[in-house]
Amino acid sequence: MEIISLIWNELLLNPMQNGLVVIYAFLGRNFGLTIIVFTILVRLLTLPLTLRQIRSTRKMTDLQPKLQVIQKRHANDRARISQETMKLYKESGVNPIGCLGPLVIQMPIWIGLYWSIISLLPTSPERLADLSSHLYSWLPVAHQVVPLDSNFLWLDLAVADSTPIMPVLVGASMWVMQKISTPQIGDARQQSTNRMLLWMMPFMFGFLTLTLPSGLPLYWFVSNLIGVVIQYFVTGWG
Repeated sequence: MEIISLIWNELLLNPMQNGLVVIYAFLGRNFGLTIIVFTILVRLLTLPLTLRQIRSTRKMTDLQPKLQVIQKRHANDRARISQETMKLYKESGVNPIGCLGPLVIQMPIWIGLYWSIISLLPTSPERLADLSSHLYSWLPVAHQVVPLDSNFLWLDLAVADSTPIMPVLVGASMWVMQKISTPQIGDARQQSTNRMLLWMMPFMFGFLTLTLPSGLPLYWFVSNLIGVVIQYFVTGWG
């Protein structure tokens, strides 16, 4: 566990925290703007994966009629259905796993940003003292701007939003993101699943926003907006 913790700190958490502090120093010591700029940078870095995901999803949608034919033809043979489906994917140049690429990248970023916010915006003297162990000694600017200001608009980014505004923004932006990116599939069961996810995921993330430091929901909100823009320019609405 110590090795995993060391790798996590050295490869993700410490670079993320120091990078956020440097951005904060150059943006007039505004941590809200820092998170917004950080979100834009993450979206730019993951743009190739996002475009690959969108195109892969679109190809899979186009293959739905052929997949339905396979399912009807081999209705009583699940192994044959799986075999023929993978064969069709291979012939069409579709990688189903490719759709998960951005999610795999985003998960450690979400977790790292959560711990970075807790560390960079400490709510107790003990956490402030612990912050120094994460800042690089060879980066003087990182030490000069501590402690960081957690105020942004109506938010205290170190704690959960005391109003319903951020939960609503996160939930609404995620609903739009789900709506614009969910393919129109003819299968009735898949349509039912998609409708359930369309409402369940925004509600779940909006509910989480009630308990998390509002800096993380701010990241989700801005990331969703950028995702909607990318999706719209690649595929249009729906």
